[in-house]
Amino acid sequence: MVLYQVMTRLFGNLKATNAPWGTREQNGVGKFNDFSEKSLREIRNMGFTHIWYTGVIEHALLTDFTDFGIPLNDADVVKGRAGSPYAIKDYYDVNPDLADSVPNRMEEFEALIHRSHQAGLQVLLDFVPNHVAREYASDAKPHGTMDFGEEDDRNLSFHPQNNFYYVPGEDFQVPKDYDSLGPHAFPTKDGHFAESPAKVTGNDVFSAHPSVDDWFETIKLNYGIDYLNGGTKHFDPIPDTWIKMRDILLFWAAKGVDGFRCDMAEMVPVEFWKWVIREVKRQYPAVTFTAEIYNPGNYRNYIFLGGFDYLYDKVELYDTLKGIIQDRSSTDQIPQVWQSQEGIGDHMLRFLENHDEQRIASRFFAGDMRKGIPMMALSAFMHRGPIMIYFGQEVGEPALGDSGFSSDDGRTTIFDYWGVPEHQKWLNQGAFDGKMLPPAQAQLRQKYIEILRATNDRPAIRQGGFFDLHYFNRNHQYHGYSDRIFTFLRHSEKEVLLIAVNLREADEEVQLKIPEDAWQKMGMTTPIVIAKEQEHSITFARQSTVRYEEQTELRFIVPAVDYVILQLNSKT
Repeated sequence: MVLYQVMTRLFGNLKATNAPWGTREQNGVGKFNDFSEKSLREIRNMGFTHIWYTGVIEHALLTDFTDFGIPLNDADVVKGRAGSPYAIKDYYDVNPDLADSVPNRMEEFEALIHRSHQAGLQVLLDFVPNHVAREYASDAKPHGTMDFGEEDDRNLSFHPQNNFYYVPGEDFQVPKDYDSLGPHAFPTKDGHFAESPAKVTGNDVFSAHPSVDDWFETIKLNYGIDYLNGGTKHFDPIPDTWIKMRDILLFWAAKGVDGFRCDMAEMVPVEFWKWVIREVKRQYPAVTFTAEIYNPGNYRNYIFLGGFDYLYDKVELYDTLKGIIQDRSSTDQIPQVWQSQEGIGDHMLRFLENHDEQRIASRFFAGDMRKGIPMMALSAFMHRGPIMIYFGQEVGEPALGDSGFSSDDGRTTIFDYWGVPEHQKWLNQGAFDGKMLPPAQAQLRQKYIEILRATNDRPAIRQGGFFDLHYFNRNHQYHGYSDRIFTFLRHSEKEVLLIAVNLREADEEVQLKIPEDAWQKMGMTTPIVIAKEQEHSITFARQSTVRYEEQTELRFIVPAVDYVILQLNSKT
């Protein structure tokens, strides 16, 4: 899986106003129909196999759609004008902001799924199982479906068949420090939200008084765990929330959705995942499940018991690479990552940007778009697991400016109506040809394409084995091998590749040796020479030959913040 994540409401927006707290009319909004056949073809041609449409399911927002029978949300429990895509308002509907024709919004999304498939892209959708918007109410649910909380006993803080947790006898209080929309007025902005008894807040705050830093705009769903009594589990009979969530997943799978990115999967019991993934795959065997997960101690549990296909590799590889590029760490920490992931590496989804993380080009991360290339090469080439890029990453989007609810923190806002300036250069007024990109950004995009295509084009990378050269060379302290370089082998029956990644801002002359057990593992027992690859999309050694010396010592140059791939051939 080579995955392209897009914030759906931002992707096709051509407006460049970018007024903080701007309305939809001021700042614009992208639509389903912006994903034209041309744009999807260009995405597929980059090497992507899947596209994750973020923010599709209807969530709470502060644009007036009452003319279409959609109630106005309370501004005191909505973050930003455009709202959080993770405060779901109706699991059976799509965001009206994304439709050219609001009454036909579901048909427009179904057409987008069809166009995506026609372009050769599988479709991923967010599944947000832990919490919903405080004003959750489905007006699009199938006939006979009961809403969340509709049959709850609200006099009890917990009941196994309740959908929500409650704080009996207390009313919900909007955090006193929350100033919805900043200096701007709104019809429903008054500092109050009626909810009695108060429901427990999404990030496990069992109080009627969540803080402004909590997920106060959401309420937590009950999967049968009594948190206030030692976390006892009540899974027999199957909790009602499990059944409702299964039906929601089946609803979207029936529309052609190929996979689900599951938000904050660890906040939902693994027993639910074991049950629901089997239930869905019984009808749709090819549907994939990807978990947002941050506790390495839970990785194997959520793969082998829960049944997830893929997990976020944020805490280990992402955090390690960020530390290296920020000079807080070195490549000596990378072997610890693959060693800790032995047996599950193929399940780890690797990325450098997503909607939660800071942009590489921002001053909060690397401050230089070029530094994404060696990190991406390492993330993509080390193992056979899936990789992901966030839209705009490939053109060095730095996420500058305070957009309203989102501060100037190096992240592209998910809460505000906004344009993404560097990405808009690639959009080129809807031509999707990148002709507005300056040379440096066009070259950056091409480098990402080379990496993405190599992951599926090269047999050794797509399905081959892995051998770490860094660990051996650093432990033997060979002269000319630094802790800003990382080298490894990828090998299959068809080819053996030596990959060297340079995270320094200067060219690096690498001097390394390949241990005997590596040759044995690859089935190469004769001396080797380096053959320069013929015309190909990936970047190989810049020179015609690489010096070969006794005891399989290799010397070659890796350009600053870049990588090289050398093909090893048996000497003939």
